[in-house]
Amino acid sequence: MRQTIEQRACDLAVYIIENQATVRAAAKQFGISKSTVHKDLSERLPHCNRPLYLQVKEVLEQNKAERHIRGGLATRRKYRGV
Repeated sequence: MRQTIEQRACDLAVYIIENQATVRAAAKQFGISKSTVHKDLSERLPHCNRPLYLQVKEVLEQNKAERHIRGGLATRRKYRGV
């Protein structure tokens, strides 16, 4: 059975908070696109569950601050053949 959009947004937020996951990882786990995850978390979640939105926002901001480091490590692995 298909769940509601609001429930999916809450489930995504809980998954990201518990696992400190990225938007890409959450999208892969739930089988949806990254843009859907972003839309659920940034537009739909604040209307249905504000406290949960504030928690997930902190994790997403931390991921955003660290993404250049992750990108550099990925490039390093690519060129070292690991």
